[in-house]
Amino acid sequence: MALLPTNRASHDDGFTGEQWKKRRRRSRRGRKGMPLWQELPLLLVVAFCLAVLIRTFLMQAFYIPSGSMEDTLLVGDRVLVNKVVYEFRDPTRGEVIVFKGPDNWAPENGADPDAGFFSKLGRTVGDLVGISQPGEKDFIKRVIGLPGDRVSCCDVEGRIYVNGVPIDEPYVIRNSPRGDKGDKSCNTRDFDEVIVEPGMLFVMGDHRLVSQDSRCQGQVPIDDVIGKAMVVALPLSRWGSVAHQEVFDKVPDAGLAAGAAAPDPGASVSVVLPLLFGAVVVRRRLTRDRATQLG
Repeated sequence: MALLPTNRASHDDGFTGEQWKKRRRRSRRGRKGMPLWQELPLLLVVAFCLAVLIRTFLMQAFYIPSGSMEDTLLVGDRVLVNKVVYEFRDPTRGEVIVFKGPDNWAPENGADPDAGFFSKLGRTVGDLVGISQPGEKDFIKRVIGLPGDRVSCCDVEGRIYVNGVPIDEPYVIRNSPRGDKGDKSCNTRDFDEVIVEPGMLFVMGDHRLVSQDSRCQGQVPIDDVIGKAMVVALPLSRWGSVAHQEVFDKVPDAGLAAGAAAPDPGASVSVVLPLLFGAVVVRRRLTRDRATQLG
């Protein structure tokens, strides 16, 4: 028996094609998004939460308040700081880091005592999303010495020594004057040899004439490091990376610089080969003696 074609728009429930079209239009109207005045605050809350998460765990923008890192970083620059990298490794020589200053470090940018309520509120909100000025005890310096390193200044050319190697520092444009090594202030370039303690860093600013750093304020715990300065983000005219300085690549490890014996593959071979030869000779002699006894 032949089947008669049916109209897909009509069904057993009695809806005609026109009724189905009206039902679909009503369904689309029901799924229409929320109005802009409701959606905008929600988007702002989501963006704020994402900014806080990024600032807390991944990346943070820091404002440069002083000239202690000139001319690498200028007053007013905003630097993006990677807060993840040192979860996987320790800082290395030549890197520019941001850290919480130890208790004995004097702040470089004091808080404004005349700041009003709204100013303090704006700073708090800005700090949450990582766009405010740094705290009083936030510092940015360059790593000069790692745990165990021997750091001193100066050679006849006024260069610092790290593990007995003089360092040419092209990023130092304005150096501090030569002076008495007994001067414990940061006003002089010269200082006696310092051995960096375990778990600590020896840091210095690039503008040695004004920088208050490890020369006079002491070493910095690695645990107090916030992150590595990566990029100058603002102003746009100064956009660029804060590059690692390769001038430190020739510095030997602290143990080797102190005269510790390094592993010598040749020495290992010279010890192992006689032992193997002696073992073979002894085994052959024992085998021959056993054969003689059996015979």
